[in-house]
Amino acid sequence: MRTTELVDGFRQSTPYVNAHRGKIFVIMLGGEAIDQPGCRSIINDIALLTSLGIKIVLVFGARPQINEALSDAGIITQFHNDVRVTDNESLKVIKQVAGAMQLDITARLSKSLSSTPMLGSNLNVVSGNFVISQPLGIDNGVDYHHSGKVRRIDVDGIRHQLNNNSIVLLGPITASVTGESFNLTAEEIATQVALKLNADKMLGFCKEAGILDENGEALAELMPNEAEQVLARYREQGSTCMSASVFLQAAIDACRGGVHRCHLMSYEEDGALLQELFSLDGIGTQIAPQSSEQLRSATIGDINGIINLIRPLEEQGYLVRRSREQLEIEIEQFSVIDRDGVIIACAALYPFDEENMGEFASLAVHPQYRDADRGSILLRSVINKAKRVGYKSLFALTTRSIHWFLEQGFDCVGVEDLPDKKRSLYNYQRRSKVLKLDLTRLPKNR
Repeated sequence: MRTTELVDGFRQSTPYVNAHRGKIFVIMLGGEAIDQPGCRSIINDIALLTSLGIKIVLVFGARPQINEALSDAGIITQFHNDVRVTDNESLKVIKQVAGAMQLDITARLSKSLSSTPMLGSNLNVVSGNFVISQPLGIDNGVDYHHSGKVRRIDVDGIRHQLNNNSIVLLGPITASVTGESFNLTAEEIATQVALKLNADKMLGFCKEAGILDENGEALAELMPNEAEQVLARYREQGSTCMSASVFLQAAIDACRGGVHRCHLMSYEEDGALLQELFSLDGIGTQIAPQSSEQLRSATIGDINGIINLIRPLEEQGYLVRRSREQLEIEIEQFSVIDRDGVIIACAALYPFDEENMGEFASLAVHPQYRDADRGSILLRSVINKAKRVGYKSLFALTTRSIHWFLEQGFDCVGVEDLPDKKRSLYNYQRRSKVLKLDLTRLPKNR
């Protein structure tokens, strides 16, 4: 039976569905994204996330809508340090714009048509005074009037609504303890909410497919320091990528404050939100405090991931088949490369203590990740582990990867060079090549 793309997609996304369930995501939907025809699909996809058990705080911006409304009203506002000075006259217009947008987004999230993911969802959208603000005050003689900043977040109130499966919708107009209204930026609200809630992810949208390199290709991942360099380049070039710039700054602050992952994707790419969250490579740029890939020792919880990697290779004859029960017993021998909770590579070191030897076995790398030399990374890890134990040599059996092992410094040897126990189990019908690496001749820093 032919496997369809739909089935493949479901299978690939399942680890992410499990990983994201019950987690808190703060989504920043800027005014630029809301203006696009594709915003309808983004809203539908956000609703879909809630049906998968993800807790959503949606923070919307209104910068272009406010600019247009102020222009139509003949009101010219001053900017100081890239912050709008919000006087009484402009505040009235901004409140009208923000209020209308809040109602529109709530209405879109309330749809239950059979042609949308909202059918039967009974989704509640809750807005309120979850963000308490204070005035920015006066800077170098410039009075910001009703432009403000976050004073505190009602964390318990937001968590209560999220635990009731509601989407919390937050806009740029917030209240103060004195009963006044203040105009805040969506990026500050999103960042502070993500930090105070200890959110697992913060997500945003821009015109491009994330942050692009000089060839126009999206950078898959940036560390905060790298993101700062990109942001500095944007500012130096006078870049018009406003939505990308403001999200980058927010992501830098969020990551350094403890948010694990921030994702930037295109509002013009249909389904970008789902592709970024539920596929191996994503479709945008991830900003993370550390690499999303982690080399570590395997645990019993990695069994399914390891089996998914090695079963196809066993069926093709590359690896000797091992039962699940055997893998569970041997799990401590395995090392894995974990990418956001998904096992994309594995290898094992089997001990033969009497001969001071170890076996390098069960090397498997996911097909989409075989171009970054992760096999060599795992081999180096196993070599270091073997040397710490005091082994003098490492051997491997292979039928297909002889040249790769030779490139790594192994030599072809005979079956007689295997440890006694391994030699007694050697399959002469399979006729695997035996390769051996002398660990005593390797430099200490290998």
